[in-house]
Amino acid sequence: MAIISDDNLQFGKEKKTVNSAVKNPNIKSEFIEYDKTFENSIRPKSFADYIGQSELKETLKVILEAAKKRGKPLDHMLFYGPPGLGKTTIAGVIASQMGVEIKITSAPALERPRDIIGILMSLKGGEILFIDEIHRLNRVAEEILYPAMEDFSLDMTTGKSQTAKTLRVPIPKFTLIGATTKAGELSAPLRDRFGMLHRLEFYSTEELSQVVERTAKILEIEITKEGSKAIAKRSRGTPRIANRLIKRVSDFAIVKYDGIIDEKIANESLDILKIDEFGLDTTDRALLNLIINKYDGGPVGVETIAAALSEDTRTIEEVCEPYLLQAGLLQRTPRGRKVSPEGYRHLGYKPPSEQTTLF
Repeated sequence: MAIISDDNLQFGKEKKTVNSAVKNPNIKSEFIEYDKTFENSIRPKSFADYIGQSELKETLKVILEAAKKRGKPLDHMLFYGPPGLGKTTIAGVIASQMGVEIKITSAPALERPRDIIGILMSLKGGEILFIDEIHRLNRVAEEILYPAMEDFSLDMTTGKSQTAKTLRVPIPKFTLIGATTKAGELSAPLRDRFGMLHRLEFYSTEELSQVVERTAKILEIEITKEGSKAIAKRSRGTPRIANRLIKRVSDFAIVKYDGIIDEKIANESLDILKIDEFGLDTTDRALLNLIINKYDGGPVGVETIAAALSEDTRTIEEVCEPYLLQAGLLQRTPRGRKVSPEGYRHLGYKPPSEQTTLF
């Protein structure tokens, strides 16, 4: 049980009490109401429009239907996987299918106890609270969530010393949906309180082609099947990147061509943007070239790579590496990172095993 005392709520020189959060549930907090009126948004609002993650969709359809028949809120859910695969989007679809509101926030925004308390107190029965990057929750906020998730209540104390009293404040039943790119960094007590955990997978080229075609239709962009497939091949298995590329390619199509995106225009536009047929950009190729030319193909530590590229390690680990590993161009070993034989071939080099040794 997490007990929140007045001492827990001291920020700098200013001290705030939990009572203020109880009396005023509208304490300022950085959450966003899910905008259901934005009809032109590329975010789908139903499972029919949500492309990919077929296994997850089928599971969710059953869970949502069962919850409706019981007349109870959904179990808490945790979605994890690389960025850009649709964790926030699927949370919005769930809210839309359940006919409830969703409030979206991120863990770094919940720095103070009153932030998370204010949001929890403002929730209505059945609503969904979505917390992005939930692995970055601080310890106090996490402990506040424990009784809220299990018993739908907040444990508080008022007064000091001999006058201190414990107070349990009930809150409406809600569903917490957490999203993270690093499930391993969640504490075991928090992870165990989720009734459903699911990893989102990278998309296939066919699925991404459908994403590109759907986005092009919403944006009123003309595109051929071959054009959508060309963009999909360079989207790194990620819908977010596919949506970004279709916008950029459409700019080139409008300015330099006749406005219709076909395979030739898509490839020429992406070549100008320096995104190759594997979806690698300048930073990705620089990383592979660095390991091959400066460190004999590896292994080399990620800190060394980051320093040599003038990037921070989080960019290397969270932006570059996931897809390079997924595509089989990079290998992660106990001693560091190595370029795979496929990585050598992609950059036009012969793998060490195929190089001729002179004696």
